[in-house]
Amino acid sequence: MTSTVLLYSDDPHVRDRMRLAIGPRPAKDLEVEFVESDSYADTVRLVDEYDVDLLVLDGEAAPAGGLGIARQLKDEIDDCPPTCVVIARAADRWLAAYAAVDATLVHPLDPVLTTQAVATLLRQRSEGLPVNR
Repeated sequence: MTSTVLLYSDDPHVRDRMRLAIGPRPAKDLEVEFVESDSYADTVRLVDEYDVDLLVLDGEAAPAGGLGIARQLKDEIDDCPPTCVVIARAADRWLAAYAAVDATLVHPLDPVLTTQAVATLLRQRSEGLPVNR
């Protein structure tokens, strides 16, 4: 089964780095396809229109950062897909906790840590485990 991962960043280079760090098979048993967004409005539209299994959001995007988008989606969607936010500083994890994100990664992305986080979140989603509220 193929999972859909939404990549959000206003910077196409950041989206490329996210896609490369995750890869088409983040684990032996997981295959992913990507949907990309470069704006807040497009991200919300894609979450509404697609069966998204995981959101990977750029916490440094502007004008809408991934942390704010994550918090809003968690507040507004009953069965919000798990969210992973890529932040610039590990010290910003407290903001991620406030935004109720399910995982954080730090720029520059480490492919091993990235695929581990993505695989864990996708498996939890497929098993019907609840996400942060």
